[in-house]
Amino acid sequence: MLRRTFVKQALTAPGALGEVLLRGWVRTRRDAKGFSFLELNDGSCLKNLQVVVDHAVAGWFFKDVNTGAAVEIQGEHAASPAAGQAWEVHAARVTLIGMADQETYPLQKKRHSDEFLRGIAHLRPRTNKYGAMARIRSEAAFCVHDFFRGRGFWHLHTPILTGSDCEGAGEMFRVTTLGTNYHPRTPDEPFFEDFFGRQANLTVSGQLEAELYACALDRVYTFGPTFRAENSNTPRHAAEFWMIEPEFAFGGLRETMDLAEELTKIMVRHVLDHCPDDLELFGKYVDKTLMADLETLLREPFERIPYRQAVDILEASKRGFEFQVVFGSDLQTEHERFLSEEYFKKPVMVYDYPRTIKPFYMRMNEDGETVAAMDLLVPRVGELVGGSQREERLNILVDRMEEQGLNQEAYWWYLDIRRFGSAPHAGFGMGFERFLMMITGVANIRDVIPFPRTPGNLEF
Repeated sequence: MLRRTFVKQALTAPGALGEVLLRGWVRTRRDAKGFSFLELNDGSCLKNLQVVVDHAVAGWFFKDVNTGAAVEIQGEHAASPAAGQAWEVHAARVTLIGMADQETYPLQKKRHSDEFLRGIAHLRPRTNKYGAMARIRSEAAFCVHDFFRGRGFWHLHTPILTGSDCEGAGEMFRVTTLGTNYHPRTPDEPFFEDFFGRQANLTVSGQLEAELYACALDRVYTFGPTFRAENSNTPRHAAEFWMIEPEFAFGGLRETMDLAEELTKIMVRHVLDHCPDDLELFGKYVDKTLMADLETLLREPFERIPYRQAVDILEASKRGFEFQVVFGSDLQTEHERFLSEEYFKKPVMVYDYPRTIKPFYMRMNEDGETVAAMDLLVPRVGELVGGSQREERLNILVDRMEEQGLNQEAYWWYLDIRRFGSAPHAGFGMGFERFLMMITGVANIRDVIPFPRTPGNLEF
């Protein structure tokens, strides 16, 4: 039985492969006298493979082999006389697997807007841009696992359903089996008859659970979906997104920053090495400065400055920012992008933030005013990574929880780790979609995730 050949193999083969079997989708069809030329793509690479079909072997159904149709081609792999391609296939047999109605098929040989393609997200991976994005996303995800495995981290699966709020923001999706007409028995126990007997939500982070395992296995990481019920329609926010969250024991803020920088650079290098054609597409059609900026990211060390210095730089810039820059306020996207794009012109890590703007679990510094936290800011995106050394001292952690009005009983297990063999530990979270935005130059998070979940949008 003839083994299937992928388009990428046929295009990059060092010599003729002989008889080949191809399966894929027709991108375009061009007819000539006695012959037709099909551009075939099977998703294995960006480029299409030309298939020459003699009408004598085409079959009666060949009239329906048009743009979008799924086909199987058996034929001879041969050198191509056409410019710009080394190989083509001369078809001996064409089988129509699934036809595409030309009157309603929405993808044609032209550039479609991102807005239009979001409305047909089930078909947009057949375009060059979104096919390239899917391959880049896959390679970057593989690199994440390879990176941590090579550094002694264990992959941990943390819960998607949770009874606690990692960030303390309360912007979470509630999960319930109770009907819409349910009325609680008592105001004090509104979830008494719910599935878990208590309020359940979709998680915003696997960090708290990862801390527990880091205090037993030393080094762990999670990589999975997280959810935030933030009613925001900005290009940087989605309700469902993927997070990379390493956690390690016996380390602090400096090691956290080192690991975040190393991971970012390794991921960029991996995608450059394994998806050069796909990245070139984004550098050519999305952001013409992309490739040069990625090389700068790889070549130079990331800048590192304390939060106080970042505020001083922003105040001294005299820029008319939409949000006022004052010490004690969180940095906004416009501030983050100014620092990374215009002032330093490369990624920058800001550390030692005021405790009042950071979550309860971040370790208090000796000054009592700041915490050992860091954010990695990158061009085009702003914040890519947020991390910290975790508070391992029980009494201070309890004080921080009281300060932020958190119920300690709900976190008894988290406090136990500070009671039994507590040790310094640290970690961070990298937004996977934001990394993809940075490395492709795509400006909207909806275009780097296959099926975006945003306010008012739950299609597909």
